[in-house]
Amino acid sequence: MSKVRMLQPQKKAAALETPTDLKADAVAAISKALNTLVADTFALYLKTKNFHWHVSGPHFRDYHLLLDKQADQIFAMTDAMAERVRKIGGTTIRSIGQVSRLQRIDDNDADFVPPLEMLRELLEDNKTFAANMRAAHKICDDHEDVATASMIEVWIDETERRTWFLFEASRGADRTGH
Repeated sequence: MSKVRMLQPQKKAAALETPTDLKADAVAAISKALNTLVADTFALYLKTKNFHWHVSGPHFRDYHLLLDKQADQIFAMTDAMAERVRKIGGTTIRSIGQVSRLQRIDDNDADFVPPLEMLRELLEDNKTFAANMRAAHKICDDHEDVATASMIEVWIDETERRTWFLFEASRGADRTGH
């Protein structure tokens, strides 16, 4: 009697199917929430870079460096978010067009925005972004996806830090009269 047995044929996986223990409805709901966050992240990144490139005035260097650092942090989130969608078996953003259809962070195409308005606008955008992440976190909790929820918690903390820095930088000018 041989101890070697033949392997049983297995169902062939679809090209982008990733194995997960999450139910199909959970994958769909979490992927939708994360993809919308990916779109928001790209929109917030580009707006932050836009303001970084176009800031002017007496606090140019400080604001320029602050916005550059914040943009780098925001951009770093995009890959982790999109890859999380893939890890759970979903598909993610494929184009700028899809980003524009999903984003909830408004663009700013103005020719000139005063520096303090830039900071205050980004402050509000980051607050909105944090609220949107909290809503996505709830979806993850509802589907017992602790890994995605944990990642979102870190991103919320980073976003709250950016909000704090923007708040302090934007109100400093009000206190000094400059």
